[in-house]
Amino acid sequence: MHILMVTVAGLVLLAIMHFGPTLIGQSFDGAKIFIWVWLVLSIANGLYGHFRAGIPLINEIGALIPIFGIPALAAWYLMRRGA
Repeated sequence: MHILMVTVAGLVLLAIMHFGPTLIGQSFDGAKIFIWVWLVLSIANGLYGHFRAGIPLINEIGALIPIFGIPALAAWYLMRRGA
């Protein structure tokens, strides 16, 4: 359930970063920046789960794949569609 919640949060953040600037009249592609921001947040989530919650590292690496991958693929698609 945690993987789903964090992945949905990533997609919401992507929507805000990609569509937000156009709503306020700016020409900024937030999807390019999103990938790096989301990578840092995803790794921080995994480190927190490993060190604070005691989840094994292999489980955190397995969870990192969909947590980072799904929103990053959506961002990549939005960047390619805009080009």
